[in-house]
Amino acid sequence: MRRNNQTNRLIMWGVVVSDFVLLNAILAAFVLSGVWHIEGGVRQLFVVNNMALLISEWWFHAEIHERVATAGEILKRIVQLTAVQALLAYAMMRHVMFWVSAGEKLLQIGTAFFVLMVVMRLVERNTIKRIRRMGLNSRTVTLVGDDLELKNIRKELINDPTTGYRISEVWSNERGEQNDTWSGTVSDLCSLIKSGKAPALGDEMYVCLPRKERDTIRLLSRECDKQVTKFFLVPISVESIGLRLKREYINDIEVFVTHEITLESLPNRLLKRAMDVAMASGALLFTGLIFPVVYVMIKLQSPGPIFFKQERTGLNGRNFSIMKFRSMHVNKDADKLQATKNDPRKFRFGDIMRKTNIDELPQFWNVLRGDMSVVGPRPHMLAHTEMYSKLIDEYMVRHFVKPGITGWAQVTGFRGETKELWQMEGRVKRDVWYMENWTIWLDIRIIWLTVKSIFIHDKNAY
Repeated sequence: MRRNNQTNRLIMWGVVVSDFVLLNAILAAFVLSGVWHIEGGVRQLFVVNNMALLISEWWFHAEIHERVATAGEILKRIVQLTAVQALLAYAMMRHVMFWVSAGEKLLQIGTAFFVLMVVMRLVERNTIKRIRRMGLNSRTVTLVGDDLELKNIRKELINDPTTGYRISEVWSNERGEQNDTWSGTVSDLCSLIKSGKAPALGDEMYVCLPRKERDTIRLLSRECDKQVTKFFLVPISVESIGLRLKREYINDIEVFVTHEITLESLPNRLLKRAMDVAMASGALLFTGLIFPVVYVMIKLQSPGPIFFKQERTGLNGRNFSIMKFRSMHVNKDADKLQATKNDPRKFRFGDIMRKTNIDELPQFWNVLRGDMSVVGPRPHMLAHTEMYSKLIDEYMVRHFVKPGITGWAQVTGFRGETKELWQMEGRVKRDVWYMENWTIWLDIRIIWLTVKSIFIHDKNAY
């Protein structure tokens, strides 16, 4: 076993012991201050709480000795450790002294234990960082390969001395910025291993080589086993390919996809469709109630049809006919020009409908038919699809899901006219983010923000 691993274990056990010291100090304080005044229950208090902590430590002992433990992970462990300890202590105390009601006191002890443990972990973590900055409790690393991901790992290890990593050797076909630790090419390292003159590889080795170099990877892995060195195979970085790729599996075969769409899952689609049908049914009932008023106002202010129908681009790039209450005078530019702030084509009641979203209500019929969803990327007119698909790389990606009456882009400042290209790029970026991060709770949040905008006027709604 390597010296730094032994040091890590000593740190871990030191932290565990300090947990017991802290808990017993809290128990003693409760007893001495008179808060715990249950007659004959002091011994049981100490025994039960220490047994509960022993079990909890077995499952959720501290991770601050780990070199890549984040603050979030440490806090999660503290919550788990103290919560389980408190619950076990309560269960045991009820078993030992079932006639005594000690729940409130144990809750006070558990709360004090949690708060003081957070403080103690901060102190312990900072102490460990100081030790590692001094060069103690360090771990030596060998890097093999040229890929960008390996260079990123090198930067991370060098930039944060508190992790305690020291790069001892770099075996790379490109010398680059690694003059201080560069030891030779990958072929040089393989030749030394085959000749029985392998250098010391340190505590860990990170290898990032193409899969065609499988013989080299196996050779390095076997040598790491001989030297009791941890072997890490780093996948070729997707950044070096120039694409945002996400991992998927076909049985046991690892593949990468450019866009991971959560709505491709059947349960997710069924859940979203159920919400769409329920909301569309309710919205259409409301539309039926106000329809006579809308009908009269449109007919009085602008001759022509009540409904405005237009071809838009929908799911998988297929066109569909969208329905809205007509808010503009009949004009020849309806299929080419977006509405502007002081658009002369709008009539007075049409302007009111647009600002309050009343003109959008007939789209719930599109939702009921399955052309649209309540929430999704807004469908654009065909002329815009043709134009922007040539200007923005990911523009057509937004059509992998059903278009929506409202969407993430609309509630985050990208509603309305797109005068400049960056505005449409921002809308597309948010649409793609929505596709890749969809949850039913995100839809509910977007619906709430949309409803809120009816009462707090959106300056882009015109």
